[in-house]
Amino acid sequence: MARIALVTYNPGEEPTVDRDLAVLRQALEDAGAEAAVVHWDDPDTDWAAFDLALIRSTWDYSWRLAEFTEWAERCGGLTRLLNPARVVRWNTDKRYLGDLAEAGVPVVPTRYLAPGDAVELPADREFVVKPTAGAGARYAARYTPKERETAVGQLARMHAEGLTAMVQPYLANIDVRGERALQFFGGRLLHASRKGAVLEPGTPYDGAKTPHPRLEAWEPTAAERAVAERALAAVPGGADSVLYARVDLVDGDDGQPLVMELELVEPNLFLFLHPGSLPVVVDAIVEAAAAQ
Repeated sequence: MARIALVTYNPGEEPTVDRDLAVLRQALEDAGAEAAVVHWDDPDTDWAAFDLALIRSTWDYSWRLAEFTEWAERCGGLTRLLNPARVVRWNTDKRYLGDLAEAGVPVVPTRYLAPGDAVELPADREFVVKPTAGAGARYAARYTPKERETAVGQLARMHAEGLTAMVQPYLANIDVRGERALQFFGGRLLHASRKGAVLEPGTPYDGAKTPHPRLEAWEPTAAERAVAERALAAVPGGADSVLYARVDLVDGDDGQPLVMELELVEPNLFLFLHPGSLPVVVDAIVEAAAAQ
């Protein structure tokens, strides 16, 4: 019997916001595996006792990035960790978008501003400022050129906390076509979803945001699939080095899809929206555990 750890975060006294976790655990046990929901930072967990540690919803990692990546390295040395620690370390820093661009993948144009860098912000269009290490739109905000002083204030606070910032043009097509998430599992397209724009005008960068507004099932276009597959091919180690991936796409000014994010650490699977995908996910996880 395969022993599988479904790795999540500790929500404390609040209920978990991972809607798929209990369903996935039950489905794995129905398939003959032994599945346990485990907090990644639980000091009493014996990771070597598992055949597979599957990162699922470690949604507090961006506040504790160094600690989380160190845990991934340690856990990966004791059992099979998916996705693997080297991918985790690469993907938790959104400067990976630069790597994708160098590999010829169409991505949202991005400038990086580390602490001490001269501040350069677009003067002719709306733009977005967010950290290179973040999840759930944490510390992300949308600005007009007239709001430059507010954006500079955000950058100052982020830099004071040691964060590197990303500056991107706000692509207005997202307000019409939304953001599409293509989910891959076990080496093939699992399903796709679409959500509305997360960054409403005037939302403060340190304010609460709805991560997946107006979420719905989506049938990806051939162009969207092609861009997503190019992004996966550019992952260090290749697409075969990861069990799961989510490629988030938006349309550029020319209407063609661009990669906004490539989620290889803890992407929401949206199984509650795509229940037919559950057997595929379970089979892939059990197979990965058996390959340990």
